[in-house]
Amino acid sequence: MTEITHRTVQTNGINMHIAEAGEGPLVLLIHGFPESWYSWRHQLPALASAGYHAVATDVRGYGRSDAPGPIEAYSMKQMTADHAGVIDALGERTAVVVGHDWGAPIAWHCALLYPERFPAVAALSVPYTPRPPMPPTQLFKLAFPDTFFYILYFQEPGVAEAELEADVRKSMRVFLHAASGDAAADLSFWRKPKDATFLDGLPEPASLPPWLTPADLDYFVGEFERTGFRGGLNRYRNMDRDWEEMPELAGATVRQPALFIAGDRDGVIAMNPAGIDMMKQSVPNLRDALLLPGCGHWTQQERPAEVNAALIAFLKGLA
Repeated sequence: MTEITHRTVQTNGINMHIAEAGEGPLVLLIHGFPESWYSWRHQLPALASAGYHAVATDVRGYGRSDAPGPIEAYSMKQMTADHAGVIDALGERTAVVVGHDWGAPIAWHCALLYPERFPAVAALSVPYTPRPPMPPTQLFKLAFPDTFFYILYFQEPGVAEAELEADVRKSMRVFLHAASGDAAADLSFWRKPKDATFLDGLPEPASLPPWLTPADLDYFVGEFERTGFRGGLNRYRNMDRDWEEMPELAGATVRQPALFIAGDRDGVIAMNPAGIDMMKQSVPNLRDALLLPGCGHWTQQERPAEVNAALIAFLKGLA
């Protein structure tokens, strides 16, 4: 298997840890919440073997990357500047950007804000969504007036941190299972009273899902026991700030060649089943939108072979 190596680069005023493999055109992989570079452990060697320089970052606030204190340090403008700076730190001019979960909006915005640096984009789980007519948290309050919604729960600093950090191993085990395709087909455990907490009602798995080994869980647990969840949660606390800071993106379209992959049992897709069709209007060069049967939210971890094949075919097609 191709060796994965690690180093730290300086970008946008922070130290960012990267894991990398291979040589060739640069492919930048951006993880989501609550994950790390390790979420791309199956993609790094596969992309390297296909002739690419695959680089997975620890997003700021995660893993071995810096975790600035201020909430505003986790805005979308900062996140995209971090990853544009990684291209410079590696001595390259461009990179294809691939993102999953929160990494997907970061990837979409990299394409919008730095089109000359990111000539193509692939997103997993989260379709491109145009700028809404009002700040996102206002929209969420209208959509969920009497029921729990995790993004609103995450807004108050310290609340979700306390819950998730009380028992990191349990938090990760329960959440990774509940959002996967291995959880019950009925996702009603996510629908709960407004005063619920994030983990309330999530089923305790009798065993780990087949795509998550004990060693995988140990890695994630070790990272979050060391760093806590504050950095990752601060990304959610910037959604209204992003809306205020980037009014120029109203009506913006992603013009680059694009690929979208998601699981048909992903809660993000279930919450907005029309999202993929709506995305096609704003991403006119969408090459493909794949829905993987039986796959949940952790797309590239649950279905590594399918994701690798789709990514490599997309990359080869760019030539």
